[in-house]
Amino acid sequence: MNAIGIQDEVRETSNQMEKGALMQHVISKDGTKIAYEKSGNGAALILVDGAFGTRKFGPNGDLAKLLTEHFTVYTYDRRGRGDSGDTPPYTVEREVEDLDALIQVAGGSVLLYGISSGAGLALEAARQGLSIKKLAIFEAPYFLDDSRAPLPADYMAQMRTLTKADKRGDLVKLFMTKGVGVPAIFVFMMRFMPAWSKLKSVAHTVLYDSMIVEPYQHGKPLSPQEWASVSMPTLVTVGGKSPDWMRNGMQSLAETLPDAKLVTLPGQTHIVKVEALAPELINFLRA
Repeated sequence: MNAIGIQDEVRETSNQMEKGALMQHVISKDGTKIAYEKSGNGAALILVDGAFGTRKFGPNGDLAKLLTEHFTVYTYDRRGRGDSGDTPPYTVEREVEDLDALIQVAGGSVLLYGISSGAGLALEAARQGLSIKKLAIFEAPYFLDDSRAPLPADYMAQMRTLTKADKRGDLVKLFMTKGVGVPAIFVFMMRFMPAWSKLKSVAHTVLYDSMIVEPYQHGKPLSPQEWASVSMPTLVTVGGKSPDWMRNGMQSLAETLPDAKLVTLPGQTHIVKVEALAPELINFLRA
């Protein structure tokens, strides 16, 4: 969920990470076209967006610009967004297959970074055994203790009902308020911002993000056995000014994974500044 704190800052990034970067497509296992771009030189690194994010919108475009000196960076539109297709019915497994198809294009084994619900997707891909050399995440939105209330019991049912009815504005509101925890007054004000139309354009995909992370949003600790397969070196990053539940969740995740370390970025929130994040990623992924 790439939207916590979105009332403070919404960033739109360029479609071009550098001059000459061209959109290409890879075909996922179910036949869905997945749009991607690659730039830079070095080991292959795939960036996974959180909620609402595309190659043209969100933090990963700016982050990629800081990483291309060190890596061959792949950004892509997750299914249902941007220039990618969307073959129903949606399952988390199909999104993992999308990532696997991109990994094959990138050489068969990659470095992987995900932010927010994209971190959840990256973790799921690692858990399912995709060929990932190193994994880095920023703030997967897991509620793993009682420092935040769990999701409402009917949250996913509401999400599915609104998605089926194509009530996109209501979907954004539900996701922001009940899922993310943004105060309703801020969500109301967001309706008058230029970014609101961009959020609505991909609002149907917040159901997908919710399906990825909802199993870990009920205040229950992680099972070490369930995560034993995520054995590659993993960097777990979190903002020093992020809420207690997020910092607690990422500490718990780092303690659960077999080979993980936790790094706290001073002064950062869920809307992380790429200038603060990039050096940590470079140091970890290049080592």
